[in-house]
Amino acid sequence: MMSQKFSTALFFFLFITVLLTANGAGAGQDDTPFRVTAYPLPRFVSLSSDEVFVRTGPGQRYPVRWAFKKDGLPVEIILEYDIWRKIRDHDGEEGWVHKSLLSGRRTALITGESPASLYRKPDENSRLSARLEPGVLVSVKSCGGVWCNINTMGYEGWAKQNVLWGVYENEIFD
Repeated sequence: MMSQKFSTALFFFLFITVLLTANGAGAGQDDTPFRVTAYPLPRFVSLSSDEVFVRTGPGQRYPVRWAFKKDGLPVEIILEYDIWRKIRDHDGEEGWVHKSLLSGRRTALITGESPASLYRKPDENSRLSARLEPGVLVSVKSCGGVWCNINTMGYEGWAKQNVLWGVYENEIFD
């Protein structure tokens, strides 16, 4: 039978080994703590459910801080731990959600104090399609570094990237 001292020493050895591995020490791994996937951190995703509980820590034993009640809202993943993702919302609030409640579908919120212009082409001289109020949720089809192709409520067109919360400045994707 194992002695109490040996069991305690073994526990601490395993704990330190797991901690160092999780933090990327040794083996030339990424230095970012709480990293599970090869996806970049931070990154934008969207909520995949109309009820998402945001917790104080990465697990169901942690209390719920608040709940999102709208499918498709953009959030920013800032950390990963096992099946949990630490997210930041458009107000800067942070908490942990289960990865199954997130989607890679790109969405954004219109920002600013006044309506944003939606153009037919990625050019301010092109025809105006709509004016979108701050807080409007849009689907983002692609971004070219300055302009994003978006759609919402039956309107499709191009908006400047700097009026969208859910894409990074100068980000390019299809």
